[in-house]
Amino acid sequence: MARHRALQMFGRSGNPAFRSKAFTQRSSDFSTSEVMTLSGTVNKTGLYLLLCFMTAAWTWNQFYASGEPASIMPYLIFGLIGGLVAALITIFKPTAAPISAPIYALLEGFAIGGISAVAEASYEGIVIQAVGLTFFTLASLLMAYKTGLIKPTENFRLMLFAATGGVALLYLVNFIMMFFGASIGFIHSNGLVGIGFSLVVVAIAALNLVLDFDFIEQAAEQGAPKYLEAYGAFSLLVTLIWLYLEILRLLTKLYSRN
Repeated sequence: MARHRALQMFGRSGNPAFRSKAFTQRSSDFSTSEVMTLSGTVNKTGLYLLLCFMTAAWTWNQFYASGEPASIMPYLIFGLIGGLVAALITIFKPTAAPISAPIYALLEGFAIGGISAVAEASYEGIVIQAVGLTFFTLASLLMAYKTGLIKPTENFRLMLFAATGGVALLYLVNFIMMFFGASIGFIHSNGLVGIGFSLVVVAIAALNLVLDFDFIEQAAEQGAPKYLEAYGAFSLLVTLIWLYLEILRLLTKLYSRN
């Protein structure tokens, strides 16, 4: 019964990765007596970040060895497509997370490294700033959550889920429009509206971390299945990568105004 309550709580998360059917399964569906722990999830999150950094460093070095963006395009495309496939496998089959989540981290690193290298070549120092702001935001929100400064109430979850879905839909429409030679201007604009939009998206991405903290902690307390450590770490990584890319986009807009 405790496991079942934990899984139901995950089903209400604003993070799309936490809205999998796995979190509404009955506890009797699980064949293992091992349970999820908070320390286990933290350790796996650290491991996945390390894997992501390793492949990102590889693509970064390849770019600076050649100096040509075209030289890293195969890595970037491979990382984006492969990472998407690994993410979908993890979301729709969470029991595969112990295998698919580290694969996602490795593949996504190729893409992150490529995007970061191109940004750094245009604006020196931008990447270290984006990384620093990402982890500062992570630490700040974790502290705010643990001290009760931010409480993920049901209304908070619903509003954040709606906002996250709205951003995802907007990006999808923009992606489709690009095939016809058009786009939603303010997404890429470095004007006040474009910067304001990026600030809002950064805030939405950051607040998703609070929901991740809350549901992982509650699931660990309720004794959710062991494989959800990998799934929870994967979900945190997804949010962190999204946050990093949005911060990088925001900084790029600010740099381009100078």
